Parts: sequence; C-alpha cells; structure tokens
Amino acid sequence: MSDTTLQSTTTEVVDAHLAAYGEPDGDRRRALVEQAWAPEGTLIDPPFEPTTGHDAIDRLYGEVQGQYPGHTFPRSSAVDGHHGFARYGWEMLDAAGGFVLSGTDVVETAPDGRLAGVVGFFGDLG
Repeated sequence: MSDTTLQSTTTEVVDAHLAAYGEPDGDRRRALVEQAWAPEGTLIDPPFEPTTGHDAIDRLYGEVQGQYPGHTFPRSSAVDGHHGFARYGWEMLDAAGGFVLSGTDVVETAPDGRLAGVVGFFGDLG
C-alpha cells in the first residue's frame, strides 16, 4: 500500500471513528465502529478506562452520547501519519455547534487499515 493510499485510508477510518463518537443511532454507530476499528482495537481516552473490542467501544460511544446528547467530534486538522501511526486534532461541539473543547489523538493502524489503537489527549499541541 502506498503512503498516499495509507493516508487516505487512515483519514477515512479516523473520520468514521469520530462520527461514531457522536452518532446517537445504535445501528449506525455500530456500523461505523466496525468500519473504523479492528476487532481487537483498543481505545484509551482520558475520562474512561481503556476499552477493547467492537462491543466495548460501541458501549463507550453510547455512554458518551448519553452524557453529551447531540455533541459531535469533527476533526480540526489533517491526519498526519506514517509507518502505521497517525495523529490529528479534533473538537467537541455541542448540539448547537458551539465549541466545548479540543484534543489530539494518536492512532496505530492494523494491517487491514482499520484502527488498532487510539490514545486521546485533551487540549491542542500548539
């Protein structure tokens, strides 16, 4: 897989991951989880214990939607990646589209291009 293809694939799975975080419909959210995540992928995010596997990640996303209904998590930067790792910025927006907070994630991709791991951080690097 070329670097350009890998970058495009990583961007697509990152966007599916972030969309799943903000998806209130359980069926659509689960489809996004399966699109974005390798079956044994692990999510490590500041307010939660590490979570592994489609079922656990889907449950965590549902909990986030329960705590923050209508909130979305768009990317705020390009995905910068190489050698199976990438980073990007994101924002949390409330239901009206207002800024709540920002963060940076570092990801590792699985051989099939889906996410093997995501480590999230609150705040920007800049």
